[in-house]
Amino acid sequence: MAETPEPQAPEGSRRARLSRELVLSTALELVDTHGLEALSMRRLAQELRCDPMSLYRYAENRAALLAGIEELVFNELTICPDELDWQAQLRRIAQDVRVLALRHPNTVQLLVTRPLSTPLGLRPRGSLRPLEQILALLATAGFSPRNALQIHRAFYSFLYGHILNDLQELIAHPEEEEAILRLGLYRLPPKEFPRLRAVAPILADYNPEAELDQGLSILLSGLAEQLDGGSELDGGSELHG
Repeated sequence: MAETPEPQAPEGSRRARLSRELVLSTALELVDTHGLEALSMRRLAQELRCDPMSLYRYAENRAALLAGIEELVFNELTICPDELDWQAQLRRIAQDVRVLALRHPNTVQLLVTRPLSTPLGLRPRGSLRPLEQILALLATAGFSPRNALQIHRAFYSFLYGHILNDLQELIAHPEEEEAILRLGLYRLPPKEFPRLRAVAPILADYNPEAELDQGLSILLSGLAEQLDGGSELDGGSELHG
């Protein structure tokens, strides 16, 4: 049987040499520039200057594009499962994830909310590798499978919450010097929001990196004390592959 020819690009356009890598990287660029709502097969085809039907060889639908974008972002994250200092490794991971979120802010909604609608085993493998690697890291540190999962959940719950707060710290009037004016808090009635208006200088001096590190110190030291990884070496062996 003769092979079906690939649909031709619209007349007058420059033909792109398509590949899965090119399609997904262009999709990520589109989301970075215009947001998730701008992503569609037709819009992506316009960016690539190709026929929309040719994209279905590389992504069967928009959901597959989103899964591919999720993998691309997580592929930028480096985790060393053999690191002996698990707390130092999680601190570095947290700062790296924060940098990724600031680099691709329009993907944060995807990374945080997509797992709510996708069973664990059906998620992109690339998005699951950090989980696998962190479990391996914690197994090396001596934690049981149950405690490793507890640490992972607590770690990412705190980290994603911090990132969402970080991205919401927007300045309304950067040209203003007074904090209450810069943040637009002058709009709030003083009698209804006295405490919120009072913390304007603290909000204006927000240092996300320092607060992330401080929060991790509280979280990780508390987890280490309660779960005591050193006493669970036998249980931790279940996670070793």
